[in-house]
Amino acid sequence: MDGDKPRSFFQDIRSRELNGFRVRKRPYSGIDSLEFCEVGAVAIQHDSNYTPPLAISFCKTSKNYRILAVSDEDGYVSLFDTRRRHPSFASYQEKAEKARLYEWVAHDNAVFDVCWIKDDTHILTASGDQSIKVWDAQEKKCTGVLMGHTGSVKSLCPHPSNHDLVVSGSRDGSFAIWDLRGGSRTRRGDMWIPSTAVVKGAHLSPQRKRVKHAKTASMSITSVLYLKDEVSIATAGAVDSVIKFWDTRNLKGSITQASPLSSSVTKEQRLHGISSLSQDSNGVFISASCMDNRIYLYNVLNLEKGPINSFSGCSIESFYVKSTISPDAAHILSGSSDGSACIWQVNKPLADPVLLKSHEGEVTAVDWCSSDLGKIATCSDDFTVRVWDMKSSSCSSSSRTPSSIRRRVMAIPNMEPRNIFMQEEPLSSTKVSSSLCPPEEVGEQNNSHNPITMPKICTPESQKKQLFSMELDLQETYEKTPDAALKSPASVLNPPPSLKRKTIRDYFIASS
Repeated sequence: MDGDKPRSFFQDIRSRELNGFRVRKRPYSGIDSLEFCEVGAVAIQHDSNYTPPLAISFCKTSKNYRILAVSDEDGYVSLFDTRRRHPSFASYQEKAEKARLYEWVAHDNAVFDVCWIKDDTHILTASGDQSIKVWDAQEKKCTGVLMGHTGSVKSLCPHPSNHDLVVSGSRDGSFAIWDLRGGSRTRRGDMWIPSTAVVKGAHLSPQRKRVKHAKTASMSITSVLYLKDEVSIATAGAVDSVIKFWDTRNLKGSITQASPLSSSVTKEQRLHGISSLSQDSNGVFISASCMDNRIYLYNVLNLEKGPINSFSGCSIESFYVKSTISPDAAHILSGSSDGSACIWQVNKPLADPVLLKSHEGEVTAVDWCSSDLGKIATCSDDFTVRVWDMKSSSCSSSSRTPSSIRRRVMAIPNMEPRNIFMQEEPLSSTKVSSSLCPPEEVGEQNNSHNPITMPKICTPESQKKQLFSMELDLQETYEKTPDAALKSPASVLNPPPSLKRKTIRDYFIASS
């Protein structure tokens, strides 16, 4: 399975300035246009026995975006093709049989989290049997077992660029870092992989750490994130609403923390745990689902100011209810204990959420499709997984897949297409025009008698010089204004080459 690594927001801006193409338009822009329809629903059952799904995850690459992984309480992992359409009169069981690609028993206990790694060739599963397993997605074969936790493993997150590194959070109150390249063979032939670092009691207060027999529920690490700066980790727990940030190079203590509550609130008000954390594709924003029925949004560059927005309208009565921010940071999707899924627009936090009502039980795990932002998935205690899409696209007969949508390209004479489409072979002018326009539009262009205004024509040598000078101007801008660079998100997520690489820890030291 081949995959395309998504470009960051800052890379898109730079490419637009240098190469002359526009950043891809967002699938939707306003809360009024958020009208979703259900395009598929399957029942989760094995041997005629229904079981509640616990975690769902879309493939991360654009080639396999339609495949959805589902883990459940019986320890199964199932892969479904969400692109398949079924008759409306078909039962959920019939739809599941036709949409299911594979399924296998991953653990002898519930699987609480599942995620894709290595360009969707492998799957990580976190289980109540206190282990993490690495699976070959095509062969359905276990290639590694991660052992070391003494409680149920509740959350997983791979490194943003090196998927051999993984962080996990457990009900035993610890989080651990793993390197999949290590390990040794057991007598049964399994690859046993130990952790490279463990932090115990990550979310216990100093007073609580003195208690020998602390309650497991209040110790639990409910969610972990590997941040986009590639060295920082965010963790959240069931004990309170505090998010802690750690530097993987020095895990003796957290480098900073964020909380929606001020120091003046009472102790009782602090006892709302966090059920899940999520981050956008650029790593600028982090969302946290809190047990006070609110979702808080943080900017990683201004954590000391607390949440920049909060969203209400959902019911979070258990730690199984999750939320996630969309890859483009435009919307937040959440489950709810009242049987509906909720969607908010990030820049309109006071507006009522859009409610998706089809489930008959608590809506737990949710996920965005990273290659088709109009597609989402939800699962529920009613034993079903449902897929939703924008009415304007999937409910009409003329829907287009992300692979058929290309960037608009301005006509730049004497410039090979490979400079714009980095992963495609050079094409002739006829092929380029036909690939960017439907056949009927190409015919209209060829037969058009309207005069066409061409841009200024220049020789290849002068054009190369112009592009080279623009690159030098950008580099000089970064070099001349280091203070401005330090205050921008690029200083942490995508620093200029003239400056020392900054991490989230360096930012907090500089700002203080």
